Amino acid sequence: MSETAKPKAVILIADGMADRPVEALKGRTPLEAAKTPHMDRLAAEGECGQMDPIAPGVRAGSDTSHLAILGYDPHTYYTGRGPFEAAGIGLEIKGGDICFRCNFSTVDENMVVTDRRAGRISSGTDKLAAALNGMTIDDVTCYFKESVEHRAALVLRGPGLGHEVSDADPHAEGVKVHLAQGKDAASAKAAGVVNEFVKRSYAILKDNPVNLERIKQGRPAANIVLPRGAGVAPHLEAFQARYGFSGAAVVETGLIAGIARYLAMDIPSVAGATGGYDTDEIAIAQAIVNSLKDHDFVLCNYKACDLAGHDGDAMKKVECVEKMDRLVGELMKHLPIPTHLAITADHSTPVSFKDHTGDTVPILIWGPATRPDGVKSFGERPCAAGSLGRIRGQWLMTLLTNLMGTQEKYGA
Repeated sequence: MSETAKPKAVILIADGMADRPVEALKGRTPLEAAKTPHMDRLAAEGECGQMDPIAPGVRAGSDTSHLAILGYDPHTYYTGRGPFEAAGIGLEIKGGDICFRCNFSTVDENMVVTDRRAGRISSGTDKLAAALNGMTIDDVTCYFKESVEHRAALVLRGPGLGHEVSDADPHAEGVKVHLAQGKDAASAKAAGVVNEFVKRSYAILKDNPVNLERIKQGRPAANIVLPRGAGVAPHLEAFQARYGFSGAAVVETGLIAGIARYLAMDIPSVAGATGGYDTDEIAIAQAIVNSLKDHDFVLCNYKACDLAGHDGDAMKKVECVEKMDRLVGELMKHLPIPTHLAITADHSTPVSFKDHTGDTVPILIWGPATRPDGVKSFGERPCAAGSLGRIRGQWLMTLLTNLMGTQEKYGA
């Protein structure tokens, strides 16, 4: 390890890693069943506990939980998921724009969703997006761009638009695409544009060469775009202004990159960080180490565990957790001194539920100022016995800045 006198910190988030006991894993969670020697060692050498990303029982989204974990109360700052996704993939956002997170999805001729993620399409979405970008609907221009895999973002720009718009995405398969609705006149106008955009996306994409080739290969066609998570750009205090030290974000998805952009954090490009099962965990670890050379804090989000949870695949989730542990092992080879490292999840995504739940997530904090508490392994149940107890996501930065010695004293 290289030495530096300046205290540093890393928050390493395994997206959706926490889970519930799985019968096929002999009553263990995927994290408890996985071989995780590196995280187990850090748990034994550090302080452990369990965390409610937002509050007890609240089903946190990745966006709201990351805001909370970074110390920004989502009840105050959250304005919808769309603005983060759009900013994260480089779409320009102006005042009055309405932003949506989107999926490339598969529907049949009756507009029934057969695959919300179009077989987790991983190539050709740039061509599909180009066929839709710049569409005009009445006096509104639609800016559309692909993200990673099936994800994308939509920005509506025009006069008199509101953001209180319901989702066109039904969030389920076997049901019809929803008609977006608006809560007021301005939002109803935006909802009408969304519905027309969805309708046109199907007409344009169903015969696109990318999809004709996918059908020929027996794969689901990405023949429609389903928007959700409407919002307007939030006003967030820059990370460095809030904490007094510089921050970087090593992330795999546009959503978390968008949050980092609003916080004016640097976002290095990481070759091989795909946001999918095939992501290069060693490259992610190396990017964290490189970012620590000229930043005091790094947030990292590793996505794969969440994918396995949504897919309901317990064995795949075990594999993804073990990949996370390899990331940790590589990181620890090069972590500068003194650095405090927090490892946790942004929410639970149980394979039995295939979506986020409000269950607690395990957390460990490791570093020179921590006090080992007797926990010997990293898992949902072992960590519950740790000295951190049960904390909330918004407390994590306070705990870290205390350990780093950068926090102002409260009182005399």
